[in-house]
Amino acid sequence: MTELAEKYTRLHPKFKLNGASFTIASLKEQAHTFIKEGEPYEESVGEFIIEWLDAKKYVTVRTSGSTGTPKLIKIKKEHMINSAKATAKHFDVFEKTTALLCLPAHYIAGKMMLVRAMTLGWRIDMAQPKSNPLDAVYRTYDFCAMTPFQLDNSLSRLHLLSKLIVGGGAISPALSLRLQGLKTKVYETYGMTETVTHIAARRVNPKKNKVGIIPFKVLDKVTVDTDSRDCLVIKAPKVSTDPVITNDLVELITYKKFIWLGRIDNVINSGGVKLFPEQIEAKLAPFIHVPYFVAGVPDELLGEQLTLFVEQEEPLFIKEHITDISAFGSFELPKLAVSLTSFQRTATGKIQRGQTLKEYLNSL
Repeated sequence: MTELAEKYTRLHPKFKLNGASFTIASLKEQAHTFIKEGEPYEESVGEFIIEWLDAKKYVTVRTSGSTGTPKLIKIKKEHMINSAKATAKHFDVFEKTTALLCLPAHYIAGKMMLVRAMTLGWRIDMAQPKSNPLDAVYRTYDFCAMTPFQLDNSLSRLHLLSKLIVGGGAISPALSLRLQGLKTKVYETYGMTETVTHIAARRVNPKKNKVGIIPFKVLDKVTVDTDSRDCLVIKAPKVSTDPVITNDLVELITYKKFIWLGRIDNVINSGGVKLFPEQIEAKLAPFIHVPYFVAGVPDELLGEQLTLFVEQEEPLFIKEHITDISAFGSFELPKLAVSLTSFQRTATGKIQRGQTLKEYLNSL
C-alpha cells in the first residue's frame, strides 16, 4: 500500500461510531457485519466504510439526478478529506464533536458525514434516514445534516441539535419562517456531488433579524465568480481540480459571497420578460400548501406562459388562494394553474420540473 493510500486508512483516535471505538481491523469487521446483518441503511454505511478503507485513491459516487440523469463519478479521497477539514473550520466542529448521521450513505452527503467523523474524530451515531429521523432520538448532538423534507418533519425535536446543515434542495420561505427563534443554528448549504457536498452556507435563523436575503458565504479556500450567463463559477482547488461551471444564476456580492437566484434552465421567457421560477415560488409559499412549482408552458402569443403546477387532484383557483399580490412583480402572478395527481421525483425526493412538465405536455 502506498503512503498516499495509507493516509486514507488512518482513523482519528477520538472517532467513535454508535458509541464504540475502533481500530482499522475492528471497523472493517463492523462494516462487514452491517453488510451481512444490518438494515438497508446500515448496509450502505458498511459498504462505504469498506470502500473508504481500501487502497484506492478515490471513491465512486452516484449523483442525485436533480439536474439530469444520475451518473457515477469518481471523487478523490484527498478532496473528501479537504472538504471535511473545511467544514470543521467553517462550523467549528473539530474532534469530539457529537454528530448524528440520518442521511443515506449511498449519496455524497451521507458519505461525507462518515468521512468527517473518521478524519476529524467525531463521535457519530446512526439513525434510520427516514422523513422524521429524530423521532427515536433521545439525546443531544452538536451537529447533523438533513434534507429540507426531513427538517420540515423534525421541528418539534430540533432542540436536540445544536447545529444543523440542510442540503439537497432549497429551504422554502414557509419553512424558514418556522425556524426563526429556534435555538438550533440552521444553515442552508450550497453545493453538489462534484464539489464534494457544500462549498458555501448561509444561516437561515440568525439571532438578530436581518433585512433582505442573507447571502451564501463560501468555505475556506473557495472563491466564486460568474460567467457570461451570470451563472456561478466555483474555484475550489482543494476539492475540485478544475473550476466548476454551474447553471445557477446568482447575484455576485464579492468573490466570497453570493445570492442564489435560480437555475438558468428553469428561467421562463414570457413576452420578452425573464421570470425566475424559484423567486416566484418563494412569493407563492404563504398561499400554496401542497407541493408545487411554476414553469413556462408554450404559448403562441407570449412564447411561454407562466403556469402554476400543484400536486393535488382538485382544481386550484389562483384568485381564491393568492389573497395578497403586493409582493409580486407585474408579470410574476401565474394566470393558469394545473393540478396533477403526482409529480416526477428523484430518488431523494426532489421534484423533477422538466420531467413533470414534459409528461404534462405529452398528455395534451
